[in-house]
Formats: sequence, structure tokens, C-alpha cells
Amino acid sequence: MITINEYKDLIGAELEPSPWLQITQERIDLFADATNDFQFIHVDPERAKETPFGSTIAHGYLTLSLLSDLLGHCWPKLEGLVMGINYGSDKVRYLAPVKVGQRVRATAKFLEISEKRPTQWLVKTAVTVEIENESTPALIAEILSLFIVNNDPKDTS
Repeated sequence: MITINEYKDLIGAELEPSPWLQITQERIDLFADATNDFQFIHVDPERAKETPFGSTIAHGYLTLSLLSDLLGHCWPKLEGLVMGINYGSDKVRYLAPVKVGQRVRATAKFLEISEKRPTQWLVKTAVTVEIENESTPALIAEILSLFIVNNDPKDTS
């Protein structure tokens, strides 16, 4: 556990990558069900074989939505954290498709940490979602998170 002031010292630091996560057809199908996005390149393995991808691929938004889980493994545990809230995404780019069966992981670097209000900290993180054994990442983005902490505001460690 680290304090918010120790968190601020991590600006510019590369964090440890998350564990690898395999993208299964079941996960893709569940995401299609949740979003009503049933484009065949995601949910029809036979038709998708005929595309340049050669198989079904994960929805770009599925890959983006996995950041909550993946980044949870990267970020240091914050002392006094009450909750973290997705605050926004900047400069999201999908660079390569994630084919069914491939594994992805996130790497992250803190760009900015600023106090919005007492006990509320806005954290901007540069994120890359890598695809195992691929040179081009699945996506890059700047992610905004709002951390609500219950620390003593006089804490200056």
C-alpha cells in the first residue's frame, strides 16, 4: 500500500505489466450479447475464416473494457482508497485485431495525478494492450480514473 503522495512520485514510471488474459469465443459472445453487436467477424467462426483475419476477433470495445481488470493488476494499491471510478478515455486507438484464442495484457505509465477536490484524485494513465507474440499492440489509450481516498489531508509522507 502506498499513499497518494507516493503515487504522485510515480508520474512517468512504467508499471509492471498485468498478467496475460486469453480471449475466448465465449467472452466475445457474452460481450456481443451485452452490447447487441453481433457482427459476424465477432460471432460467426465459419464466416470469419473467410476474412483477412482468418478467425473471429474481439470487439475493440471489449478490449478497451478489459482495462478495468487488467489495470487493477498493474496499479499499486492506494492507501485509504474508497473507490476508483472510470472518468474517461482520451486518444483511444485500435491498432491490431485480437483474434480468438490470443492472449492480451496491459502495460501502463502514469502521466498526471491531480487533486480535483479534497480526497478526489484524477489519474491520467498511458495504456498499451499488447497481444502475445505480436509486434503491434491491440490498442493504445490515455485513461482517466478518479480515485476517492479517505486519507488524512494533512498526510505529507
